[in-house]
Amino acid sequence: MSAEAEKPEPVSQRLRRLLRNPISMAGTALAVVSIANIFLFFLIDLIAERSSPYIGILAYMIAPGFLVCGLALIAFGAWRQRKKLVAGGPEESMPYPRIDLNDPGQRSAVISFVGFLIVFVTLSAAGSYKAFEYTESVQFCGQTCHTVMHPEYTAYQLSPHARVTCVECHVGSGASWYVKSKLSGARQVFAAAFNTFPRPIPTPVHNLRPAQDTCEQCHWPKKFYGAQLKVFTHYSSDEKNTPRQIRMLIKTGGGDPATGAPEGIHWHMNIANEIDYVATDEKRQVIPYIYVKDMQGRVTEYFSQDPNLNKEQVVKQARRRMDCVDCHNRPTHIYIPPDLAVDQSLLARRLDASLPFIKQQAVTALTGDYQTTEGAVQKIAESIPAFYESKYPEIAKSKQLEIRNAVEEVQQIFRRTTFPEMKLNWQTHPNNLGHFYFNGCFRCHDGQHVSAQGKVISKECNICHTLMGQEEGGVSVAAAPKINFQHPVDLGDMTQVNCSDCHSGGNGP
Repeated sequence: MSAEAEKPEPVSQRLRRLLRNPISMAGTALAVVSIANIFLFFLIDLIAERSSPYIGILAYMIAPGFLVCGLALIAFGAWRQRKKLVAGGPEESMPYPRIDLNDPGQRSAVISFVGFLIVFVTLSAAGSYKAFEYTESVQFCGQTCHTVMHPEYTAYQLSPHARVTCVECHVGSGASWYVKSKLSGARQVFAAAFNTFPRPIPTPVHNLRPAQDTCEQCHWPKKFYGAQLKVFTHYSSDEKNTPRQIRMLIKTGGGDPATGAPEGIHWHMNIANEIDYVATDEKRQVIPYIYVKDMQGRVTEYFSQDPNLNKEQVVKQARRRMDCVDCHNRPTHIYIPPDLAVDQSLLARRLDASLPFIKQQAVTALTGDYQTTEGAVQKIAESIPAFYESKYPEIAKSKQLEIRNAVEEVQQIFRRTTFPEMKLNWQTHPNNLGHFYFNGCFRCHDGQHVSAQGKVISKECNICHTLMGQEEGGVSVAAAPKINFQHPVDLGDMTQVNCSDCHSGGNGP
């Protein structure tokens, strides 16, 4: 055998022989398209005014994933080709074409191929970007992908944050939080596909980004000062639907320690203090332990005066740093109690307050036991007209339009606030802002949390708000400087009772 025949084949030539097969060629095409997409998304991420979590996943996770698949196909094709060659089978390799641009036919073919490749890569990149835009949209989150989120999507559309996209709060920027949310999302997709998701969807969301990374990008407690005037209007469940109005100064407070003493409700917001707590339930409604560290580094620990409380065990449990969502826990997906929803409709004149007992009848219709939304809508359409035909036949004849409008409004309220198919209503999702229907503030400010030094977290009303005036039926019943709240019904000494113990959201006080 000649020396020339024994000369080993160069590595580059051997690689070319191994890679000239359909599988490796397909992998090469996939890899090229993936690299083009990575470059496009990286460029968008670089020049965009606002960073987007979905750009990050497309640029650094999905497109690289396709690139890895393309490289894997290249390797698999080469391995398969080598196996054939070792076995002594036919090479079946794809020889490189001989290109002669002087040949008009070949020149036309090359130009067509290059043009097709440019169009294909451009359309692929543009299509990927449009796919990114859609997956970032509210419609994708609320309708296409997360159909089980119908209650949340409905409440979102009516919320103060209806113009804030879902991903801005639920994902935010940054790779680590993006991965956390998508891992959670993968589990949720599996649950939706196999119909194993819980009803209702549980809250709070334990893997939500800290409020400092989301809420405080728009709301800045350090720049809040003073108090806010709030007017609360309620209607009685009597024949005249008597209006009751309370005017309060809510001591929102806030402030920057560098320019003044932080005060008011936003004193809690880690402006001047660090507040941690331990909750013993999933919904964070039972708080037996509170840890407070002030600006001087002094620590005060408060324990609930529960005789069954094991303080040593409570202190060892996982603590949560208090932030915005511990009070504003329903900033977007708000399910309004029936009586409050009816109050709002009466105040907006979507319900006619001249209809006798309309507040009572509307709330009664909303709080019925219904198995389906359609069943509830039908029952509401029957019960309200039936009441007026039975009790007020003259009004039933003279105010047919008002009664029909009332039926439609109550039906709309039900569709916005109650979802029998998901076993969800306002009671399944406590709202911690305030203390009217749920303990809210009173989870800590109940007069029952005491430190070792005897300091008590006060339940005094004027800590957070000051009563400016109170009217019932247009007649003043309390006004400054008389600042003590006057309950519509004389309850005697009820200082140890919380509002939510009586206010059920239905036909209560």
